[in-house]
Amino acid sequence: QLQVVESGGGLVQPGGSLRLSCAASGFTLDYYAIGWFRQAPGKEREGVACISSSGGRTNYADSVKGRFTISRDNAKKTVYLQMNSLKPEDTAVYYCAARFGTTVQSMCERVLTDYWGQGTQVTVSS
Repeated sequence: QLQVVESGGGLVQPGGSLRLSCAASGFTLDYYAIGWFRQAPGKEREGVACISSSGGRTNYADSVKGRFTISRDNAKKTVYLQMNSLKPEDTAVYYCAARFGTTVQSMCERVLTDYWGQGTQVTVSS
């Protein structure tokens, strides 16, 4: 069964940090671009950060550039999203997704995915 599973969400104060993890199973992660997306209440799902299959290319939403870092460890079949300097507007459900045969820019900007995770809640509040 092909799936991606997110973990690492939680409640954090403004200015704090969290690291999300996305674990893949049932498929060869090496061949897939992976993206992190988020959806806040009443808003559309948006691309946050995407990384190519090799890890050589990344794409970030303007709102998170300089604060978030996406990385991957294909040997561990895991992709990470390090989130620093968190703001209340970062509050959302964060989803991991996999896509075969896409550029990271297209994946993030057009929300192109093949497999979705179930999501993990991130709440930034004092």
